[in-house]
Amino acid sequence: MTNGNSNDNSNRNSSGNEGAFRVLLRMEINPGLEADFEKAWRGSTEAVTGHPACLGQWLSKDTAEESVYFIVSDWTDEPGFREFESSEAHLAHRERLHPYRGKGSFNTMQVVAHIQGKASAHAA
Repeated sequence: MTNGNSNDNSNRNSSGNEGAFRVLLRMEINPGLEADFEKAWRGSTEAVTGHPACLGQWLSKDTAEESVYFIVSDWTDEPGFREFESSEAHLAHRERLHPYRGKGSFNTMQVVAHIQGKASAHAA
């Protein structure tokens, strides 16, 4: 129950995934295949977002490097992500995207805090 006090943090997790297990994948796409990659990614997200532990997934394109993308996904916890990571759905998803990928990196992290900005109240 919130008391209207702006310092009450009890509702933060619902919008910012505070406490979630986050995965960040940096992908360098083979030059000239960016549009095809975006189409393939959009067409195969169900393999990730359909997993019961997945909270959501985002695709972002680097503004400085033409062929660099970042895929971020949030998970209820690390065991849920690891279960997905070893699944047939994940292996098939990875194979669909592999032809576009030159190289990349992979990082995992725990979301410690999320502070919503003023503009987000107007975005809804």
